[in-house]
Amino acid sequence: MLRRPHYIALGLVVLLTLVIFNLPSRTTARFKLGIGGLFLPLFGLASSSQQAALAAGDTVISRGELLREIEGLRRENQQLRIQAMQAEGASGENARLRQLLGWQRQAPWKVKSARVVLREPSNWWRTVQINLGSRDGLRVNQTVLTVEGLVGRVSSVGLTSSQVLLLGDPDCKVSAQVENATRDAGIIGASGPLDRELVEMGYLSGSANLKSGQVVRTSGNGGIYPPNITIGTVVDSHPAEYGLATVARVKPAANLNALEEVWVIFQ
Repeated sequence: MLRRPHYIALGLVVLLTLVIFNLPSRTTARFKLGIGGLFLPLFGLASSSQQAALAAGDTVISRGELLREIEGLRRENQQLRIQAMQAEGASGENARLRQLLGWQRQAPWKVKSARVVLREPSNWWRTVQINLGSRDGLRVNQTVLTVEGLVGRVSSVGLTSSQVLLLGDPDCKVSAQVENATRDAGIIGASGPLDRELVEMGYLSGSANLKSGQVVRTSGNGGIYPPNITIGTVVDSHPAEYGLATVARVKPAANLNALEEVWVIFQ
């Protein structure tokens, strides 16, 4: 049952309703506008909240879809990196080939390029095999070099390939000369077993004036190697045979451990 305060409240609501309906039409319209103005911000807030919720719902992406997108971006990034490396490698290869072509035009000898196709497995940096043979006009003892310097000589010739004996092999002797004031001459041969990246220059005079960094070139003596081909640079030297001779260690100018293309001299 309704209590007395409830009756009073109900009566006030009924009385207010009667008063509103009996007001002039202009006054009633103003009253409605005032009431609507009080509740309009609430309605606007509710509408904005609903629109924000809908927008958020549209932008929410599932975890699986995000992972797939991340994986796709990762693969795309790897492909771009590979393409960049390929472009860089191609650019370096083109520059190297232009250098070789320019060197070939300036070389004082008639030369033919060859590619290294095989290394000796038992002693891999002493001999290599190239893809030129007798059908290309190759003969035993022809000089082989790179743009940097002397490599060795042709030791055997097949129809389509040939073997090259490299500097440092005991059977590859080269008559050499040091670029210094006294033009010290000697013979390039094999170095000790612990100096596989160096060669030894022996038969030098005991008074030879050798210093580290001096350039060593072919002297042209012996009839195999033309003169003035760079062999390498002096690393150090020491007396030998009770001071009657000098022995020097020489670092080859050509990288014998990473030969790819070489040049064969046709005299």
